[in-house]
Amino acid sequence: MPEKLSIALVETDPERATLIEASLREAGDFAITPIIETSGLARRIRDLNPDVVLIDMANPSRDMLEELASASGPLERPVAMFVDREDEGMTKAAIEAGVSAYVVAGLRADRIKPILDAAIARFHMFHRMRAELAATKRALEERKVIDRAKGVLMKARGIDEDAAYALLRKAAIDQGRRVADVAEALVSTAGLLS
Repeated sequence: MPEKLSIALVETDPERATLIEASLREAGDFAITPIIETSGLARRIRDLNPDVVLIDMANPSRDMLEELASASGPLERPVAMFVDREDEGMTKAAIEAGVSAYVVAGLRADRIKPILDAAIARFHMFHRMRAELAATKRALEERKVIDRAKGVLMKARGIDEDAAYALLRKAAIDQGRRVADVAEALVSTAGLLS
């Protein structure tokens, strides 16, 4: 994150937006862009590309949460949402939409900075977890393809597993490609020939 955090402040009440903006300025040196109108929220967030989205709404609607999720905002940046009343269904919908911090009982000036810090930390933690999960899934899929390719070589050449892997590895080195890519090509070719 850059030194000066850019914040998109979503608040439909212009007077309240002004108060929140003043509280944010007291809490730190932020570049704040208020968004008063929630129609087209996804487009506005995409265009602004803020570091953090702060939403203060008495009663957020499911449509607004869907719009927020469609902006890919919560998956690309931390989102902190402040609401006035507890609603179990809305809390669940907000978390599923990717909101990093969902705070009931509204917004208080003394709570803004710690909640933003927590939302940013939580976002980064989940971002790392998603990246690790994707890498693990990719590695597992590659392992499966390599195992299938070894099976094809073992059957076609009458060799053991170690020799089959050695052949894949040598082909990868000779072609300047990854073993998984060579294995994928071999499995695809074998599929065409059978």
